Amino acid sequence: MITAEDVLDLPVSARVATQARLPLPVGSTTSVSVVIPAKNVAAYVGETLASALAQGEVTEVIVVDDGSTDNTIAIVRAIRDPRLRLMTNDSAGVSAARNLGARHASGEWLLFLDADDRLRPGAVAALLAAARGAPRAVLVYGDYNTIDSEGRQVGRRDLLKGRRKPSGDVLTRLAAGNFIVNGGIALARAEAFRAIGGFDTSLRYCEDWHCWCRLAAIGEFEFAPKLLLDYRLHTANTMNAAVRTPQDFFPAIARVFDDGLILARLPEGTAARLRQAAEIHLVTYSAMQAVRFGRYRQAFTYLGMVGRRSLKSLPRSALRVALACFGI
Repeated sequence: MITAEDVLDLPVSARVATQARLPLPVGSTTSVSVVIPAKNVAAYVGETLASALAQGEVTEVIVVDDGSTDNTIAIVRAIRDPRLRLMTNDSAGVSAARNLGARHASGEWLLFLDADDRLRPGAVAALLAAARGAPRAVLVYGDYNTIDSEGRQVGRRDLLKGRRKPSGDVLTRLAAGNFIVNGGIALARAEAFRAIGGFDTSLRYCEDWHCWCRLAAIGEFEFAPKLLLDYRLHTANTMNAAVRTPQDFFPAIARVFDDGLILARLPEGTAARLRQAAEIHLVTYSAMQAVRFGRYRQAFTYLGMVGRRSLKSLPRSALRVALACFGI
């Protein structure tokens, strides 16, 4: 029987032969570690930690400071909760910070929470309930709403509460575009996360999408139809299209479609089509973010990029951009 450690040592051909499916425990699992990479987030980290520590099912919260020069560390140290741990990452980057926290985590499930977001009450309980109904899942995820820098709700994703996202074998859908978006809405099985090597530290953006694709190559996902996270939109966000362009995200596309573990699990002959779909997805996402920050000319430029790739995809992308104007 293949183990999590074995997956790391197997060549791609052997992974394919076994389908790299980990032997997952069946039954109730309630051990959850929250990993929070943090750098100069003194304005938000207290609220973020309060939201994580309020989740009764969370057994530990690991903050990995990545070289803060403000009061982030002092704020973390001032919180008296035996579940809270502080580690340092020496400015090695967000992916390295997450990986460091995951290596030291004791939980059977991992949740990667950004230090400026906040979990909604009952978020972890909802994810664990979904996990108990899907004992083969390596990742369980939900949905989010958006807030501004002051914590005020700006999103209207509650209007989509009836929408369902994929469960089961989701790799083909996920390779066409990241529908998870934020690690704060997902529990990843720690054994599986370590087996696929964690986040790729060579990627500056969309490293989470690449990681989710690798997880989807070795196991099933389960969707919990509930808003679990308040995702903060402001100019410091890594994925903020007001300061990033689609070209910033394209290295991740190259990485996903050059990954042997992922390619071996995709249906034969689909990689080129899925790669184009992923490009369109990220360009559309950039246009949506540009609209949210009032950069309408930039958004139209990005829609032009979609049209040059696929005129058939342009109406759908334009609709998504229009909905972004209303916080959806």
